[in-house]
Amino acid sequence: MISITSTELNYLVFRYLHESGFTHSAFAFGYEAGINKSTFDGNLVPPGALVTFVQKGIQYLELDANLSSTDADMDDDFSFLQPLDLITKDPYELQKIIKAKKENLQKDRLEENGKHNESNHEIERENVQEREKEKKGREKEQEQDKEKIEKDREREKGKDKEKPHQDHIDKEKCEDKVIMEHEENGIAGEPMDISTSSTSLPCEIPSSDVKILEGHTSEVFACAWSPSGSLLASGSGDSTARIWTIVDGPSISSVQDGPLNVAVLKHFKGRTNEKSKDVTTLDWNGDGTLLATGSYDGQARIWSKDGELRSTLNKHKGPIFSLKWNKKGDFLLSGSVDKSAIVWDIKTGEWRQQFEFHSAPTLDVDWRNNVSFATCSTDSMIHVCKVGENRPMKTFSGHQGEVNAIKWDPTGMLLASCSDDYTAKIWSMKQDKYLHDLKEHVKEIYTIRWSPTGQGTNNPNQQLLLASASFDSTIKLWDVELGRLISSFNGHRDPVYSVAFSPNGEYLASGSMDKCLHIWSVKEGKIVKTLTGNGGIFEVCWNKEGDKVAACFANNIVCVLDFRM
Repeated sequence: MISITSTELNYLVFRYLHESGFTHSAFAFGYEAGINKSTFDGNLVPPGALVTFVQKGIQYLELDANLSSTDADMDDDFSFLQPLDLITKDPYELQKIIKAKKENLQKDRLEENGKHNESNHEIERENVQEREKEKKGREKEQEQDKEKIEKDREREKGKDKEKPHQDHIDKEKCEDKVIMEHEENGIAGEPMDISTSSTSLPCEIPSSDVKILEGHTSEVFACAWSPSGSLLASGSGDSTARIWTIVDGPSISSVQDGPLNVAVLKHFKGRTNEKSKDVTTLDWNGDGTLLATGSYDGQARIWSKDGELRSTLNKHKGPIFSLKWNKKGDFLLSGSVDKSAIVWDIKTGEWRQQFEFHSAPTLDVDWRNNVSFATCSTDSMIHVCKVGENRPMKTFSGHQGEVNAIKWDPTGMLLASCSDDYTAKIWSMKQDKYLHDLKEHVKEIYTIRWSPTGQGTNNPNQQLLLASASFDSTIKLWDVELGRLISSFNGHRDPVYSVAFSPNGEYLASGSMDKCLHIWSVKEGKIVKTLTGNGGIFEVCWNKEGDKVAACFANNIVCVLDFRM
């Protein structure tokens, strides 16, 4: 009889679902999405925890196969599967099992009621035929719509044959791509109004403006530019973080054709890889001299900008999913699956205070100022805490699902949050109830970002905005003062995991599981640059100067784009 730890068990299930193509914001894909953040306590798997984990995975597999028609059916469907099935069978076999058992269950019910006869079969056949007719009718209408769109495009192209401006042609290809993505999404509303002006730059980023950083041997989950130079940090499932030196120049691809200058930050001892050391999060301090990394092994580590390990912070009893430096740089804040948040004193290298107010895993943390901060959790709660205080300063309750991310605005007076309940909310320290409830998304919202504009920023004359990215494949911009939707960016086809504003607030970068990185004009709501990679994108970030964008991919690479409009 062999024994298996909870870590290994979680990892087995994660790998199964991951390789099956399953994603859900409750797990935050990769290590932030594949590992069940709500069921790990560091030592034992709590009663029913594994069931909850696998149940969510199976529910989404069923949705993909159109085997469930209502949310109420999902819990019943899970009972059709045996635990061994989850490990030994692929998704298609699981789908067949569920479908077959549903059919058998329906047949048994008909027999019990004495209604299982030839007339019922005839009725069922007629219903099937009727559904097929309706389906064919819809498909025919869709084909007609597509033909009409293609004809319209051909007519428009015909008008421009006399002036074949190359920039215009490239731009038109990009416009068609965005419109088709919108149609494939099935998102309500009209396709985006893409400018056809010949003065617009082509949106496809040329290869000469892209530098591919290779070296990681597993998915790259996090990336961050140093605030004081050309250093880029990345964190991966291969148990390493890396600090890349990006040489500046007119073409970053040609400038760095030689060997890369990179420091490898190993999160294991010796030559053999140890399990559960995946780097899940990282953050630079304010002057760019120190890099903090958080790992699935529950340890936070502090490194010099040269890649030298300065200290290992060990007190958490579960994976760390978020960590942030305060502005002063004397405290580091970490949030863990063990339900707690810890403030670390960097001078002593010891923990200063542990905050244990949540009843479930802590998913995100964010400093309000140098001594107070907010935490959010899968328990749907948000707490505002202060170093030295034994109780929260404020508790915000209002979300009906896991709170995936929180962010303070530049003034520290407003807090934004987003949740699996499809809403983002804006909270004020002056009241207990949310200030605004933002409800336009139709699926889970994974992340949010404030624009670097308005009071307390380098762009005080521009309007403060909030961006939210969702599993519904859209990014939405919100008027913070009025709490209303300004615009919806509908260019992606799959869940959007990351968004980032340029330092001047004029552009927004977004990365999605559809393998596309888009850069949007905030003012016009249009794509101005696009890069299509070979893997889903977990994070995007701008450098301090605003002329480079980095993106980390599921196919083990990091890309750096030269952005000059």
